[in-house]
Amino acid sequence: MPRRDRKGEEAPARLRNGEPNLGDLIARRHPALDRLRRHGTREHDDVHRHHSWLPLSVADASSEVRHARLGAVEEGPLQVAPVANGITLIDTGMAGQRELNAVYVIAAVEPTLIETGPGADGPVVLRALERLGISAGELAHVVVTHIHIDHAGGAGALLDRFPRANVWVHEVGARHLEDPARLVASTARTYGPERMRAFYGETLPVPADRIRSIADGDRIDLGDRRLHVLHTPGHASHHVSLLDDASDAMFTGEAIGSHLPWAGCFRPALPPPEADVEIALMSIERMRAAGPRILLTSHYGPVAPADQAFDRGAERIRAWSETVRRELTGRPTRDPDEIVPVLVDQARAEYETDSGRPFDMGRYDAIGSIRMNAQGLARYWRKRWEREEGDPSPQPS
Repeated sequence: MPRRDRKGEEAPARLRNGEPNLGDLIARRHPALDRLRRHGTREHDDVHRHHSWLPLSVADASSEVRHARLGAVEEGPLQVAPVANGITLIDTGMAGQRELNAVYVIAAVEPTLIETGPGADGPVVLRALERLGISAGELAHVVVTHIHIDHAGGAGALLDRFPRANVWVHEVGARHLEDPARLVASTARTYGPERMRAFYGETLPVPADRIRSIADGDRIDLGDRRLHVLHTPGHASHHVSLLDDASDAMFTGEAIGSHLPWAGCFRPALPPPEADVEIALMSIERMRAAGPRILLTSHYGPVAPADQAFDRGAERIRAWSETVRRELTGRPTRDPDEIVPVLVDQARAEYETDSGRPFDMGRYDAIGSIRMNAQGLARYWRKRWEREEGDPSPQPS
């Protein structure tokens, strides 16, 4: 497999002998992934126009996960907790709420930050890094699972404070870190400029010479441990997950959806324009095959055992997808807003079954919405039906 190091001196997207890498082979085996590659970067420009999200988790987590939550250290707004061997969670306090958005620090020879959170949460992340003893000259890597502003919006500002660090991102999303103008504009169209600034803060560009592109099968060398890159689209076409070889922990971003740790509840994260159920389920199985012991989600926190989390995430994706398919059958142009009440009832039943407590709609939909899932899934089914009308070959499900 191609290998990439901190300095980016060896970073081929394909093997030098001209052979395809693993991502190419998978795309050729699976029509859905091949379709995604043909789709290209066209719709990234408005990815945040439709994206505003939330988290997921497992009720009967392992003792390690329970210890991580019970052992959290609070100091004013700061909350950090060990979650795996050499890995610490930072709660960014996004939108003024706990257990909503997480970033992670890997205490490697070359210290590494996974995700940045939005620019508005930068002061919390900086304070946590200082608390963990990582100085301005020590942070070596920032790795983001995808470019959505709640995951990567703080990258530009953080690099101003950490001159040694580079940012690693999937090759398709790299240009949006260098020039985030379209991401910012599409977010402003969704929230309004004032609300966007209050909620996400400022999104600064990342200098081109500090961006390192990654692709499926690459490894990021942290000195005494490595991150193995898996391309895991479905939520976004440029989404990656990262397996840490020292802990067998996998950073999943939003590839399995969101995890609500206070309720032991999972929910999908399938916003337009790139939501794809087939591809999301393929990604989950690829992640499972990598054999992680624990999952570290961005929304929110550690989840174990991994197999159970994969099962529950996939089950919710299938269930919500089927509901939207059923509601659109015979009425494919139906307004997704008409489907929202049906999904609200479904979400309530799932939440109350999982948690044993009354549905907390405000917290469940904190920064994302059931409506976004309705829009993403409605678009997915319409596109799929259009393809099937022109292609009689069977589609995977």
